[in-house]
Amino acid sequence: MDIKALRGSLLLLLASAIWGAAFAAQRVGMDHIGPFAFTGIRMLLAGLVMIPVSLHAGKKQKTRYSARKQIKGGIFCGLFLFAATCLQQVGIISTDAGKAGFVTALYVVLVPLAGWLILGKNPGRVILAGVALALVALYLLCVPVSGFRMEAGDLLLLGCAVCFTGQILCVDRFAPHVSGTALARDEFLVTGGLSMLIALFTEEISFGAVLEAAVPILYTGLFSSAVAYTLQIIGQRDTDPTLASLIMCLESVFALLSGAVLLGERMNGREIAGCALMFAAVIVSQLSPVIQRRRARKNAS
Repeated sequence: MDIKALRGSLLLLLASAIWGAAFAAQRVGMDHIGPFAFTGIRMLLAGLVMIPVSLHAGKKQKTRYSARKQIKGGIFCGLFLFAATCLQQVGIISTDAGKAGFVTALYVVLVPLAGWLILGKNPGRVILAGVALALVALYLLCVPVSGFRMEAGDLLLLGCAVCFTGQILCVDRFAPHVSGTALARDEFLVTGGLSMLIALFTEEISFGAVLEAAVPILYTGLFSSAVAYTLQIIGQRDTDPTLASLIMCLESVFALLSGAVLLGERMNGREIAGCALMFAAVIVSQLSPVIQRRRARKNAS
C-alpha cells in the first residue's frame, strides 16, 4: 500500500474511534432537547468551528478549486448528511443501541452495491469478502441472541444507512476536486441550518435545556462532527469508498471498547468474536490493492 492510501486509512480509523464514543452522547443529549434541535446545534457549531479552519487552509493550499464544484459538493453532501443524521437521531429514540448500530452500519453492504450498480465500480472479490465478514461481525456485535425484530425505529435507521451510503459516495465524488475543510464546513452548515429550521416548527427549545445538554453537544459538535467528518473527507481522497465504509464500520467496535474502558461494561464472547471478525474484515480488504498489483504484473509479463 502506498503512503497516501495508508494515511487515508489511518485518518478514517481515527474518525471511526471518535464516532464510536459519540453514540452515548447523542442519547444523553436528547434527554434535554429534541433530535432536530440537537442535530442542528451540534452541526452549526461544527460549521462555525470549520470557518476559520477552512479560511486558513485556503490561504496555504496551492491548488485553486472550482467555486461551483465547491458549492455543489457542500449542498449535495450536506443534504445526504442532514437526512442521515436526523433519521438516526429520531430512530435511536425507539430502538436499542445495539440494533441501531447494526442497522445504521448496513452501509458497509450498500456502498459497494451502489458503487457497482450506479457508478460501475467493481470492488473486487477480496473487498467483497471483507464486506461479508463485516456483516457477520456487525450481527454478532449488535443483535442479541434472542434475534432480530424489525420495528418502526429500525425503518428510520435503515433509511439512515441508505443516506450514509449516499454521503460516502458523494464525498468520494467531490473530495478529490474541492477543498476538504471547506467541503466539511459547507455540509455542516447545510445540515445544521435545515435541522434547526425543522426544530423551530416542531420542537420546544429553551436556553436552559441547551445548557443541560451542553457536554453532549460540545463533544458531538467539535469532535464527532467537526473533527471526525473532516477526517473522513480528507481520508476518502485516497481511499476506495468500499474500503472506506469497511474502516468506518469499526465505529461499532470502538463503541463497545469505549464502553468497556470508560463505563466498566464487560464484553461477552459473542462481542469479542464480532470485534475480531471486524478487524479481520478490514485487514482482508487492505490486501486488495496488493493482490491487484500482483495480478497486473503477472498479466504484463
